[in-house]
Amino acid sequence: MQPDLSTDAPAAVCGGSGLTPAQLEAFHRDGFVGPIDVLDDAGVARARAALDALLPRLGELEPELYEVEAAWSERPDEVVCHFLGGWLVEPVLRELVFHPAITTPCADALGVDRLRFWHDQVFYKPAGHPGVVPWHQDESYWTRTAPANHVTLNLLLDDADDASGCLMFVPGSHRFGLLPPLPFDSPLEAIAERLTPEQRAAFRPWAVPVRAGQATLHHCRTLHGSGPNRSSRSRRALVFNYMGPDTRVADPSGAPLLRGVAPLPFGALVEGPHFPIVLDRRAGAPGGA
Repeated sequence: MQPDLSTDAPAAVCGGSGLTPAQLEAFHRDGFVGPIDVLDDAGVARARAALDALLPRLGELEPELYEVEAAWSERPDEVVCHFLGGWLVEPVLRELVFHPAITTPCADALGVDRLRFWHDQVFYKPAGHPGVVPWHQDESYWTRTAPANHVTLNLLLDDADDASGCLMFVPGSHRFGLLPPLPFDSPLEAIAERLTPEQRAAFRPWAVPVRAGQATLHHCRTLHGSGPNRSSRSRRALVFNYMGPDTRVADPSGAPLLRGVAPLPFGALVEGPHFPIVLDRRAGAPGGA
């Protein structure tokens, strides 16, 4: 049975006007930008309530999601909670997929008038949790689609800083070329052995603290990761991945792009109810999906 992927009223918003020229310059130069204002206090509270109701039901809902991180299911006290497909089962997350304060800066970063949804993720680090997210490039896990014209917005539902394991980025690493993927439960620095001497010399991470309701935005080849949560507060993050409207299937195997999604043939346009157009800024074009 296919989930109902229709949307309701948008969540509360602060701003939503897109990237400033300075922010866009930073994104192209460094491969990331932030913090970006997305939700006001009411919007954050609503999203927290939705996520907090969803987390205890992950075992029950796992068959309806795209993926629940297997290493976390096996070792929840060591590995960060991570799952894909929350938008399929939670209306508040589904609304955020289409939220203009999210979609507009993503379209600006990609330089497109039409923006297509790829998939969502959730990362949850409870207070004092030792789990890390190892340094990686998102595209290394997404080579089943092409071209590499994807962007990720990471929305925090809690204040995040170095103590609670905020995101870190390596400026300019979106020009490193494609690196190999690593298992999710790898050590934070596992990517180091895969880097060239030149890349290791350029590996100078920047931590980007953000307040609840703010986000960071990064290119699909930007190296990023996060350390353990050493603080006494939670670190909850909603992640929204988008792509250009003309992205095509690059996997010749014929396997579904995501679990539970109807397969698309090699070379076909990535489209359908699971991959909607979430923003269309062409003159006279209808809004929404």
